[in-house]
Amino acid sequence: MNLSAQTDFSSNILEKATIGKNANALVKTNDIKIYIQAYNKMLVKSHRTVTIYNDSGDYKGQAYEYYDETTKIKSLEATIYNAKGEKIKRFKEKDFNDVAAVDGISIYNDNRIKYLKYAAVNYPYTIDYISEVEHKMTAFIPTWSPLEEHYTGVLKSSYQIFNETDVSLTVKEEHLEEYGITKVGDYHYVAENLLAIKPEALSPEFYTYAPRVKVAMQTFDMMGVKGINTNWEDFGKWMYDNLLIDTRALPESVKNEIIELTKDATTTIEKAKIVYNYLQNKTRYISVQVGIGGWKPMLAEDVDRLSYGDCKGLSNYTKALLDVVGVPSYYAVIYGGKNIRNFDSEFSATEGNHAVLTIPDGDDYIWLECTSQKAPFGHVANFTDDRDALVITPDGGKIVHTRVYDATESLLKTTADINLNSNGGFTSEVVIKSYGSQYRGDEGLENELEKDQKLRFKDIWDNVNDLVVESFQFTNNKNDVVFTEQVKVSANTYASKTGTRLLVVPNVFNKLTHIPPRYAKRTMPLEIDRGFLDEDEYVFHLEDGLKVEALQAPIKLETKFGTYTMSIEDLNNGTLRYKRRLQIDKGIYPKEDYEAYRDFWINISKYDNSKMVLLNQ
Repeated sequence: MNLSAQTDFSSNILEKATIGKNANALVKTNDIKIYIQAYNKMLVKSHRTVTIYNDSGDYKGQAYEYYDETTKIKSLEATIYNAKGEKIKRFKEKDFNDVAAVDGISIYNDNRIKYLKYAAVNYPYTIDYISEVEHKMTAFIPTWSPLEEHYTGVLKSSYQIFNETDVSLTVKEEHLEEYGITKVGDYHYVAENLLAIKPEALSPEFYTYAPRVKVAMQTFDMMGVKGINTNWEDFGKWMYDNLLIDTRALPESVKNEIIELTKDATTTIEKAKIVYNYLQNKTRYISVQVGIGGWKPMLAEDVDRLSYGDCKGLSNYTKALLDVVGVPSYYAVIYGGKNIRNFDSEFSATEGNHAVLTIPDGDDYIWLECTSQKAPFGHVANFTDDRDALVITPDGGKIVHTRVYDATESLLKTTADINLNSNGGFTSEVVIKSYGSQYRGDEGLENELEKDQKLRFKDIWDNVNDLVVESFQFTNNKNDVVFTEQVKVSANTYASKTGTRLLVVPNVFNKLTHIPPRYAKRTMPLEIDRGFLDEDEYVFHLEDGLKVEALQAPIKLETKFGTYTMSIEDLNNGTLRYKRRLQIDKGIYPKEDYEAYRDFWINISKYDNSKMVLLNQ
């Protein structure tokens, strides 16, 4: 492949302004050609020219290739140009760094990577990169994402597949029309002049609105294992028969141990809880990215012997243990992460980045995170909640949605007794209980150093300037999935003094401080991906001599996004009761609603900062 003589390697302000002022990188050309030569052989040729405008865009050079025993790099080169389009340096394949593709968590990974290491001195600069890579595996046909990510403009990007086999391809096109992308012919697409997109707070995930073309072979190869993929049912059946079925043998001693541990359990769920506890006490998570495409789990007997495994191995091992005591369960593939990402129910392919286990429970499912030594049984909030997963059954694959934690389940309940003195200081006993997606018991707080635990409380309550954390205690009830924090704190100068008056913000321990940013022109919908509920109740005991002069009137805000109520009541005898309730509901709203949502938060913050006035007699 020769360098295009028409490519302009120079950079100018007009060019950046044309493609979007938000760009830190501009892809001038990205030409991808894929030659599928057999169901088990594929050649990928790439030519990518990208201009980097500042150091935040350095990583977008993307001059690298992974390889292993199924992937051979046939050619590799790159050339660097300065802002005037003058050549700075040319790199041949031997000049690329060649290292193991370690990810920081894998004990072993049979992938390697060749990458260009270039330290820019001046900006902008341009990388012109050419590669040719041969694959002996067709389970992972590269997806085309012409608009690669935020802050990246595109002058031209093209994608073309040459299918030299009689195997049918399945194609899924997403959001092409919205971006004016041209379909030149079968498996041939061209995108031009795509403006860089600046991320906006609380907008949907980038992949849900960016243009994309996904392709899969209906007969494919994964490291010598032939697969059939016409739908999710077939793909799941292939996984069960080729990747999972022969991996669950266990030593007789382990079987006997599990049978003995569960002999008094009267239900399948009770047995499952015992097995899950056994798993958590015996094993730890270590990634192992080897085997058939990194998709085949370690043998269960090896996980048992070594007491470690990755998500695949640990999930498969847990299923093997449950099989011993007759508890039905299924291995499942999923996208794990804080951000919610679904399987595409309309397009079957080698998707997902994580494996879990699921147990049928009537018409529902219980989901188990087998890599965690801390998570309660069935608790999957914030990592694998509320998304579609591929459940692997003996009869084939099945798309199933994982558990959704609604707002009222995701409760943070804070109560406090506060003794307020005439100098504006206080002592207090605080109790915090967290549930659902706000549950703090899987954060490892109990195992932190005491100084870090105290610093954490100071960070949470940084509105109290001279806070002293005197003592604390944690109780992690995994059965009910509630984490309790009991804290004793004090401060000498919380309230403001004005003459004989004390100005006191009654919301001491859960004050909203973050306001969503303002946009002159919002372009994206508003998405609240998880709802939550905060309930706060504080009882103030006033020192003798303090008397109420003024209290904030009760507040009630009702919006489509949620509700907020706040009140402070004089109970007489020097006692006040502050109550607050904030509920935010999950939902997707048009961009026009964003300003109303922001106003809702501004009002919450205003009332969270409202003061009561006390007289010091």
